[in-house]
Amino acid sequence: MNQSVAKLSGVGPAVEKLLAKIGIRQIIDLLFYLPMRYEDRTRITSIGAAQVGQRVVIEGVIELADIVFRGRRALICNISDGTGVMALRFFYFSNAQKNNLRRGSRIRCFGEVRFGARHKEMIHPEYRVLKDNDSQVLEKALTPIYPVTEGLHQARLRQFIGRALALMRTTQLPDWVPAEVLTELGFPDIDQAVLMVHAPPAEISIDQLNGGTHPCQRRLAFDELLAHHLSLRLLRERLQNDPGPVLRGTGQLIERFYRHLPFELTTAQQRVVGEILHDMDSCRPMLRLLQGDVGSGKTVVAAVAALRAIECEAQVAVMAPTELLADQHLRSFEDWLTPLGITVAGLTSKMPAKIQREALQSIKAGVADVVIGTHALFQERVEFANLALAVVDEQHRFGVHQRLLLKAKGPAGLFPHQLVMTATPIPRTLAMSAYADLDCSVIDELPPGRKPVQTVVMSEQKREAVVARIAAACAKEQQAYWVCPLVGESEVLDCEAAEVTAANLQSELGRLSVGLIHGQMKPAQKERAMADFVAGKIDLLVATTVIEVGVDVPNASLMVIENAERMGLAQLHQLRGRIGRGERSSTCVLLYKPPIQGNARKRLEVIRGTTDGFVIAEEDLRLRGPGEVLGTRQTGRLQMRIAEVVRDSDLLPVVQRAAERIMRRHPSNIRPLIDRWIDAQGQYGGV
Repeated sequence: MNQSVAKLSGVGPAVEKLLAKIGIRQIIDLLFYLPMRYEDRTRITSIGAAQVGQRVVIEGVIELADIVFRGRRALICNISDGTGVMALRFFYFSNAQKNNLRRGSRIRCFGEVRFGARHKEMIHPEYRVLKDNDSQVLEKALTPIYPVTEGLHQARLRQFIGRALALMRTTQLPDWVPAEVLTELGFPDIDQAVLMVHAPPAEISIDQLNGGTHPCQRRLAFDELLAHHLSLRLLRERLQNDPGPVLRGTGQLIERFYRHLPFELTTAQQRVVGEILHDMDSCRPMLRLLQGDVGSGKTVVAAVAALRAIECEAQVAVMAPTELLADQHLRSFEDWLTPLGITVAGLTSKMPAKIQREALQSIKAGVADVVIGTHALFQERVEFANLALAVVDEQHRFGVHQRLLLKAKGPAGLFPHQLVMTATPIPRTLAMSAYADLDCSVIDELPPGRKPVQTVVMSEQKREAVVARIAAACAKEQQAYWVCPLVGESEVLDCEAAEVTAANLQSELGRLSVGLIHGQMKPAQKERAMADFVAGKIDLLVATTVIEVGVDVPNASLMVIENAERMGLAQLHQLRGRIGRGERSSTCVLLYKPPIQGNARKRLEVIRGTTDGFVIAEEDLRLRGPGEVLGTRQTGRLQMRIAEVVRDSDLLPVVQRAAERIMRRHPSNIRPLIDRWIDAQGQYGGV
């Protein structure tokens, strides 16, 4: 089974390349290349009974075959079976096809039934013209549909998978999940599960299969979740094999910090600080995820952790995903720590060369106690004198690979402690599966006095009234954000749209000061715009979603988001979190372009109905799925073949228990189980 697919009949060099494109290199890969859905081609449905939206097999006699020119040239064939008429519509056809589809011929088709002008219709169905007295046998099993690549057709791939299944019947697959676990869970063995998903008998419910809830599919989903969980556990073990610096301070520096703060930490913040300091007191490197809703006070908790490291004469790195957020952290840390005699330095790729050189020298010499920057902190030329703690803000934008690069930055033989912060709450199901390599702390309490933001949803047709509301609010010395619509994939286009919007609003609002900030501006321009907004020199700040994360202006109490229907829940929640940070009541206006329907409507209903980031995160996961929520294109996490974290969330506690048992009693099963489900690139423990 571990032989090259080239050993199979019909797989030459060209086909071998096509199969490699979809990750199939060995015969066993064919068995674990799983269908994305199923079709029922085992029975003929009468035309009269065929429902719009169904994919069915029909059979009948061609009553009419003609080329029509109604807007677009098409070959139309009307077929009848005595219960009704179905139109077959072909936009692309050859003369041979036209000649083959003659009036009076008997034809069998498979396709999706749609509404037509006069009759129900199928567009480009699969079909076969039946010969006289031809009683063609129908499929005996449900038909699996696989993800394919250009040049590799379903029928061909099914043929190769069929040959691999035939081999499996003579060579039993090793089952890496221990028998006692399978017995306890009532799962079928691996051979039975694999055979069923590729060739399900006709009597099995197609709805159950397409819903992914058949016991054989559940068995495979369990294996896949288990493989991912074990891979993350291996990563954790690997990261914690190296000793971390023991940071056991007197607590005096932290006490001085608390005395300088103009507020007291919440009970939740104090609890989380205790968890973090306990980790840093250990010789095992801390790997902790710090979750908290927008405005819950994660940054001040990170500052306390930094003080523990500094008290032990070590350095701290704070990494942010954007220049804007790095600048925000730099200001906060300077305000808090400079009065305590602590040196805070910034390092970003867009700094002038001379300032960068000076920063690098102070980091290397150990003069800089806290270094705050972007991805620039990962560069080889950045050398720390004694890095003991790395704080990574906005985990979704940093991958596992980048976190591993920190290892090289610590003192010889020691792995820095890591605190990973995210302002986008992670649903419990994802935290259990995608973050099994991290301990988790949650700040589940907002600072006292924070007033909830009122959210209203309005059609863009009421834009004039919204502009009037801004004028009235700014006349009372309030400030506002106007978040520009997403134009498309191009950031340049988004920024151009923001410039036009700012100019229009300036002319509408007359004497009010309208500022602008977007991603294409130079860092100095962005800093100046934000500084003017913070100082109250700007009444209305027009922005792209560059302000999504971390920007803190307490006097801003009004936000307008254009084209809100095009944004995700997490992004809307983050944007809304930029207001409601002061003493005034705040309002967020979501403008939409009518009509809106489906998920867009649901998103706006959810965001209007709650300000709880954890509730919003669960809804976001339900609507978009884990890949979009986590941004797996960047992080490489949770790219599943059959498991779906939302649907299979009930398996996650079982997976955790099974992983513990396998690691304790069957450690030799771990690597083959991971290799079966995750290719080398995707293995977290093999980064």
